Amino acid sequence: MRSTRRAAWLPLLLALAAAPAFAAETIAVFDAELLDTSGQGEQADQQRRLAMLDAELRQALAASGRYVVVDVAPQRARLATGPALRDCAGCAADAARTLGAGLALVTVVQKVSNLILNITVSVLEAAPAATLRAAYSVDIRGNSDESWRHGIRWLLRNRLLAAP
Repeated sequence: MRSTRRAAWLPLLLALAAAPAFAAETIAVFDAELLDTSGQGEQADQQRRLAMLDAELRQALAASGRYVVVDVAPQRARLATGPALRDCAGCAADAARTLGAGLALVTVVQKVSNLILNITVSVLEAAPAATLRAAYSVDIRGNSDESWRHGIRWLLRNRLLAAP
């Protein structure tokens, strides 16, 4: 009789053991913005690199299993006519909420010169108060695909997806 009871509980125990320890959070990863304070003007390569950062962030966050990345395309046109997200945390939180996400991720690349750049990633709660959950930053040297990729991967590995 005792082994029959154990056998009945076995499927439930196996299901609980296989279940994730936490629920994945929904996150809206908005298109990265360039803040060019270099006085050199925007270069075509920089727009391509911003898109590269977006793809890298979305792919890595989704692959981690910790986040479900929502499509931000339905909010792009509305956001393009407003202030930059780096200047309007409430705008990012509101857009994320509209998309059904609990979090908003805003990325800003500041170009100080062709040698000195900074990537800042801010994670905001999509609640009406747009509470900042975390902000991470990394300085990179060199305005190249390799340096941008190295910087965003460092942020992902050591900050955004680091073990708590």
